[in-house]
Amino acid sequence: MPYLHAGLRAVWRGLSPARHTTLAALRDLRGSALVLRSLSTDIYENLGLEDWLHEYVEPRDRQVLLLWRNCPAVVIGRHQNPWQECNLKLMRDKGVQLSRRRSGGGTVYHDLGNINVTFFTSKKSYDRRGNLELIISALNSIRPQLDIMATDRLDLLLNRTFKISGSASKIGRTTAYHHCTLLCNSDSSLLSSVLCTPYQGLKSNATPSTPASVKNLWEEDPTLTCDILMDAIAAEYSRRHDLQGQILLVDPKDVSVLPGVDRFTQELKSWDWIYGKTPKFSVSRTFSVDYNLTRAEIKLNMNINRGTIEGCNIEVLSDWLPSEMCDQLATDLIGSRFSPIETMVLANAYLRVCPQDRILHNKWNVLCEQVMAIM
Repeated sequence: MPYLHAGLRAVWRGLSPARHTTLAALRDLRGSALVLRSLSTDIYENLGLEDWLHEYVEPRDRQVLLLWRNCPAVVIGRHQNPWQECNLKLMRDKGVQLSRRRSGGGTVYHDLGNINVTFFTSKKSYDRRGNLELIISALNSIRPQLDIMATDRLDLLLNRTFKISGSASKIGRTTAYHHCTLLCNSDSSLLSSVLCTPYQGLKSNATPSTPASVKNLWEEDPTLTCDILMDAIAAEYSRRHDLQGQILLVDPKDVSVLPGVDRFTQELKSWDWIYGKTPKFSVSRTFSVDYNLTRAEIKLNMNINRGTIEGCNIEVLSDWLPSEMCDQLATDLIGSRFSPIETMVLANAYLRVCPQDRILHNKWNVLCEQVMAIM
C-alpha cells in the first residue's frame, strides 16, 4: 500500500487529533498506542474497518483500541449457520441487518444501545482476559457499585448472573484482535426475538451459540449512557498506555485516508460471504398445507452447501397437488440459492407456463409459501 503524499500528511498535522484520523496518523505515531472511534453506525463498514486495521496496522509498532456502534444488526460468527441462529424473516420485516464476521464465537445482537470494543495487538501480546479486566476496571472507575466479573468463557457477567458482554477473536500469523460487546441500553425485546430461530428440522455441524440471560447496564444504573461507557474505556486504555486521552475519529467510508477499505466492506455485505460461507447443512420437514377445506401432508428434504441447494425432494402424501408439479419445483430449486426471493422467482415462472387453473395455482402458491417459510 503506498504512503500518503506529503501534502495530506501536512493536512493531518493541522487538524485536531480529537476530530480526525488518517492513514498518515496510523503510520506516523510509531511506538505508541492509539484510540479510535468510528463515525459509522453501519455494521459492514465497521467490520470492514476492523479488517483494514488488522491488515495494514502493524501491532509491533503500536496497539490500537477501536470503539464502534451499529444500527440494529445480528452478527454471526465465521463458522455459524444463520438459519440455525436467528429469525431471518423477522429481521427482514424489522429491517435488522445480518452480518458474518471473520472471527469465531457465537451470535450477538447490535444496536445503538450496544458498544463494540476491539483490541488490536501482535499475536505475542494477545491477552483476551487482560482486555476484559481493562473494561471491568473502566466500569469500576465510574460506577464502583456495579458487580461485574469475567467468566471462564471470557464473557462479562453482571451480578454474576446476567451476560452483558460476549467475546470473539481472530488470530493471524503475527497479528491478532479481540472484540467484545457491552450492553448499555439495547432493545432487549428485539434482541430476544431476532435471536430465537423459528426454523425446524435443520441438521448442521456449524458452531452453535450458547444461550444466556442478558441484561442492560442501564437497567442497573439508568444514568449510564453509551458515551459515558466509551469515554471510560478509552480513558482506562489511555492511562495504561500513557496516552493523553485523545480519541481519534475515523470514517470507514473515506477511501482517501483508508485506501482499499471499501473492498473489505463490499465483501462483508455480499450474499456469498453472509450466507455462502455457511457450513453444509440439511433440512427435513413434514408439514400440513390447507386450501379451501382440503389438507395435505408435505415431506420436504433439502441439502444445502455454501448457501446453494444441492439436493431437493418434495413429496405430497395425497392427490392434493400433481406430483409432477412438486418434482418440477424440486428440480428447479437444485442449484439455486437457499433464498425465499429466488424460490419465489422460480415459483412464479412456473405458473406462467402451467395450465390456467385457479385452484391449481392457489394450491401451488400455498406450497411455495411453505417452502419459502423455511428460508
